[in-house]
Amino acid sequence: MIAVVYSGSRFADWKLSSRGLVTAEFTTAGINPLSSDEKSISSLLNKNNELIINAEKIKRIYFFGAGASSPERKKVVSNAFQSFFRYGKVFVEHDLKAAALAASGDSPCIAATIGSGSNAAYYNGRSIKENNYGLGFILADEGSANWMGRQLLKDFLYGNLPSHIEKKFIQKYNSDKKQILEKVYRQAFPALYLSSFADFITETIEDKYSSNLVLEGFNLFFDKYIIPLSRKYSGVPLNFAGSAAAGFKELLYQAAEQHQLTINSVIKEPIYNVLHYYINKNQHHESRN
Repeated sequence: MIAVVYSGSRFADWKLSSRGLVTAEFTTAGINPLSSDEKSISSLLNKNNELIINAEKIKRIYFFGAGASSPERKKVVSNAFQSFFRYGKVFVEHDLKAAALAASGDSPCIAATIGSGSNAAYYNGRSIKENNYGLGFILADEGSANWMGRQLLKDFLYGNLPSHIEKKFIQKYNSDKKQILEKVYRQAFPALYLSSFADFITETIEDKYSSNLVLEGFNLFFDKYIIPLSRKYSGVPLNFAGSAAAGFKELLYQAAEQHQLTINSVIKEPIYNVLHYYINKNQHHESRN
């Protein structure tokens, strides 16, 4: 049995497979080594009945997550997983690797993800090539759900929201400056709080304010991430993954067109393609032994 996990900061999608068939699929809270330590990850695993039942049967665990971009961060996840899946081998990779595998398999591409956070990198068909992107929700994450939330809150607090949008915002959240600043600066997991406001953007996307905000974020993403990569690695497909990329797909294509670039694919949940990739890999491995 194998397990494939694709995790953002808010949610983690799980798929379990045995003999080429999906035997279980479920969602847990997100696992991000930037905000989760070994203890909290272990606690999450030990609270899920599906995982408890199958822990000893699962022989390979493929985890792809936001924040898993350095050996130290990967170790946080792998240590927690290895102690829970005692008879399994754990593989921990960045969520960009999942985006690349889902769209390109073993072929090179520029892989981009825009969900709770945002990032992009060149994939050579085997691994993600390191770069200077992925600076996190305070310094970067242009175009992501938490970037949208950050811009929305600033406009609200500065009094820059159109009156009809401001009215909807107050009706939905009933928050004031003190409450917002408390949650951003004093409570745990501010990135999750900021990302949650993407729901409001989705609900009001037909309004010019919201569509312009999303387009602004996507244009920044192309300027900061994609243009430099496309110049360095010309001729390879450009693939996107993530909830924000898929949820605002038309605006993403509009931003690409403005930058004279062509998007090859946009996948909301790459875990399905990644699962089948590893099912095929493991079946091939088993057939050779």
